[in-house]
Amino acid sequence: MEAMTGNSLSGHLQLRCDVGADGAPYLSEQSFEVPIHLSKAHLSDDGKILVLTVVNPTAGFFDGDKIVSEVTIGQGAALALSTPSSSRVFRTRSGMDALCEQKFSVETEGFLEWIPEVFIPHQGARYIQKTRVDLQPGAGLLFIDWISPGRVARGEIFQYENLRWEFDLRLEGKLLARERYDMSGEGLEGITAMFEAGHYVSIYVAGEMLRNFPTAEVDALGNEDTYLGHGLLEGGEVMVIRALCRDSLAARRLIERIRIVLYEAAKMNTPSLGRLFM
Repeated sequence: MEAMTGNSLSGHLQLRCDVGADGAPYLSEQSFEVPIHLSKAHLSDDGKILVLTVVNPTAGFFDGDKIVSEVTIGQGAALALSTPSSSRVFRTRSGMDALCEQKFSVETEGFLEWIPEVFIPHQGARYIQKTRVDLQPGAGLLFIDWISPGRVARGEIFQYENLRWEFDLRLEGKLLARERYDMSGEGLEGITAMFEAGHYVSIYVAGEMLRNFPTAEVDALGNEDTYLGHGLLEGGEVMVIRALCRDSLAARRLIERIRIVLYEAAKMNTPSLGRLFM
């Protein structure tokens, strides 16, 4: 992708989490470039999960910007990766897209939680996100995406030009899930028929959280503000959860609660992520 101007940003993030001699997870490799910055990593209260925040200190994505991320969880290591605030993509000035490419690899008996804050596309925005998740046998996963309809308080509801979402999930190299969809201000009747400004939440679960999946507790999270469903992918090793929420408050309540339910069912301590998510 050619940059629109000399001010367009092209950044990267490379991380690897492994287990040290003391049994605690740590960052064995890290490299990042503007507009990516990393917080200081810390361990969860029980010392079993490394918690790290990925920060974008700029206003957000503009057309021509490109970020490439590659995150690897080594054998037996555990990492919870979050963002401290919403991700935004602004109106395209050139007709070009902003681009985010991200790859997550979880090795045998490793665990990854990916829990970014809400993604907010502004009016006139164009954005492409390409995600690949590779799991090895016994890998654990809690992978969350949360998409807003826009800046609702400003009346910008589904007024972005286009969002292109690509997602592949593989287990031992076998493709289990492939998503390809383009979203624009038109053709969203399936969302707006339920809620005028619905928020979309997608969650993938694997490993210990799936082996002890709390079906009744997850089903109970559906209500008049949250339309929720879930199902196993081929082979029964990965669960996908989809939810359409009335607004940002309903989406946040769902994500906060579902994290607790899944961690408790897996007999894992829920790592605190700071002020936005507990």
